[in-house]
Amino acid sequence: MRHQVAGYKLGRTKGARIALRRNLIKQLLTHERIRTTRAKAAAIRGEVERLITLAARSAQAEPAQQVAARRLAAARLGDNRLIPRLFDEIAPRFASRNGGYTRMIKLGPRRGDSAEMVILELVEE
Repeated sequence: MRHQVAGYKLGRTKGARIALRRNLIKQLLTHERIRTTRAKAAAIRGEVERLITLAARSAQAEPAQQVAARRLAAARLGDNRLIPRLFDEIAPRFASRNGGYTRMIKLGPRRGDSAEMVILELVEE
């Protein structure tokens, strides 16, 4: 039984699953809209929301806490190039919003395997 087991395995090994999540999060933060399966979107949605909340809350924090927040985000993303975009462009847009930064729009089944497809995007103010 999988009672109280968090997360989605997505049919991958641990390393492949971590890499997939990181890449999807990077693409969402870069393009602000991605087309993927519903299971993959659900797997990364919470992580993206937490990263945006971390970035938005660090704007009013002490300088040491701002550095710590940037390091936490960099560790989560595994890449330093997206950190300025997340903290300086995306987070200020959502500073007055209490969560709910993403939206999933259902597209219907994919032709090849009938996987349920969605568009995961950042909401506009």
